[in-house]
Amino acid sequence: MTDAVTDVTLRPRLHVGLTGGIAAGKSAVAAELERCGALLVDSDALARLVLEPGTEGLAAVQDAFGDRVIAADGSLDRAALAQIVFADPAARQRLNGIVHPRVRRMAREIVEQAGQDAVVVQDVPLLVETGQADAFDLVIVVEAPAEERIRRMVEDRGMTREDALARMAAQATDEERAAVADVVIVNDGDLDRLREITRRVWEGMAA
Repeated sequence: MTDAVTDVTLRPRLHVGLTGGIAAGKSAVAAELERCGALLVDSDALARLVLEPGTEGLAAVQDAFGDRVIAADGSLDRAALAQIVFADPAARQRLNGIVHPRVRRMAREIVEQAGQDAVVVQDVPLLVETGQADAFDLVIVVEAPAEERIRRMVEDRGMTREDALARMAAQATDEERAAVADVVIVNDGDLDRLREITRRVWEGMAA
């Protein structure tokens, strides 16, 4: 099921925000939009870049959380950091304050360099939580049933059910995401169906 797109026309440098809860299928939608011709800006990939060894971002994380989040080779121990921030909202907010401004700056540079006829899709997992909806011409939200998302995290990512629930609780609710959405893609079928729905959304943007 896909919500209708109302009065959406392609215009130079259409800037689209793509978001969705963990394991909802957002990455598959992003990949399909890129295949359709979008310029994809992946916030998760940028977040990894700003925390690479030797960056000021990683130094700031080490200052905030200590050597316990640094692996023996000097890289970020993401599992150790996740254990901290998903159990402590204040710690998560502290981490977000380090990572998000740097990611936004890198994303802004990519968008500014895009061609005037580009459709830029920015994949932002925490778009709602960070109050960025107004920065986009169009917001696409990907949803999936909660139990299906939990199943994917447990079976595909090796999480415990408790960890999966904690990750979901740390994010916005479906209702909060829907409140800022121009388009909602409900991912309750197989991958082929999700790709078909995504292509229809693309066609609606490009019409």
